[in-house]
Amino acid sequence: MSEVLLEASGLTVTYASTRGPVVALDALSTTLRQGEFLSVLGPSGCGKSTLLKIVAGLLRPTSGSVRLAGQEIRGPRRDVGMVFQQPTLLPWQTVLDNVLLPVRTLVLDRDKGRARAMELLQLVGLGDFTRHYPHELSGGMQQRVGIARGLVHDPHLLLMDEPFAALDAMNREFMMGELQRIWMAAGKSVVFITHSIPEAVFLSDRIVVLSRRPGRVICEVDVDLPRPRSLETMATPEFAGYTNRLRVLFTAPTPKSAARGSTS
Repeated sequence: MSEVLLEASGLTVTYASTRGPVVALDALSTTLRQGEFLSVLGPSGCGKSTLLKIVAGLLRPTSGSVRLAGQEIRGPRRDVGMVFQQPTLLPWQTVLDNVLLPVRTLVLDRDKGRARAMELLQLVGLGDFTRHYPHELSGGMQQRVGIARGLVHDPHLLLMDEPFAALDAMNREFMMGELQRIWMAAGKSVVFITHSIPEAVFLSDRIVVLSRRPGRVICEVDVDLPRPRSLETMATPEFAGYTNRLRVLFTAPTPKSAARGSTS
């Protein structure tokens, strides 16, 4: 079994508001292993994006801690990549220059960075679009540029915040397959935020299920489906079994304490 790369322990986040304190996360604990694809699944407003901000070093928890490769995360780190819900590409820069943004920001070797960017653009299927501008690309193509940008500085960990939420159903299914292919080729550890049950089952090795706010871990589900997965996988009884079991979790009363489980 691969070693633990990321460990979140007792994360609690409380925000101040005009109506009093609001608890976004409540004593959340989980882990991520090297090379694992982990999805965090939960209803809107349950603290999924708050969790990602903590892991990215953009937000400090009220209590608890997160360790990456044994070191506590206290701020943004070079070994973490991020893919946002919107591609957030600079419209005045080419595809290649957008991918190279972390290389410039982190003051990395430009020649090595350019070679890495070209390699990644080939990997995501955009090798012929390096000189194009964002407005010349479809939404799915723009999001693939975002994935390449998140990987260009060779991070240990890639964070993805509902990256396909703005896509239509057909493009979303296509991008699920593309992301699986890219992840299998790149071999990175991924934390993927989503509120889509089929998306989580299709992509994940393991799914952390959060309750409604305040977000607590109510279950962790190991997804034992062979890879590579395809649209045909989504039509199998095994896939339906996972999605049905997860749906039940969102219709059942929220437990008072965290639990860990497996569908295997």
